[in-house]
Amino acid sequence: QALLVESGGGSVQTGESLRLSCAAYGHTVVSQYCIAWLRQAPGNERETVASIENGDTIRYDHSVKDRFTISGDAANNTLYLQMSSLKPEDSGMYYCATTRKYWCGGVNDFDYWGQGTRVTVSS
Repeated sequence: QALLVESGGGSVQTGESLRLSCAAYGHTVVSQYCIAWLRQAPGNERETVASIENGDTIRYDHSVKDRFTISGDAANNTLYLQMSSLKPEDSGMYYCATTRKYWCGGVNDFDYWGQGTRVTVSS
């Protein structure tokens, strides 16, 4: 059973940066298994913003590409999401999630979720 604990959210202004962390227990962050950051804005469906699949395949949603960077730290068993040039539309609850499959599927295919950390970007 994996336990994922997110941190690092907060309130920032447009253009600022944040780094989210996801500490994992009972699951190895740097592995062949899919691990990802997802977000959910009020009134919207949960969406995958960045993922690491099959150990080395990194994917980003088009809305965050070139602004967000996902990375895993094996020493600390922690997943990060470095977010820069933040926009108000980046606001929402950010979740770390993983699965026992090598490739991420849809939002409903993740097996383990953290409790989320909130990001608010003001204009």
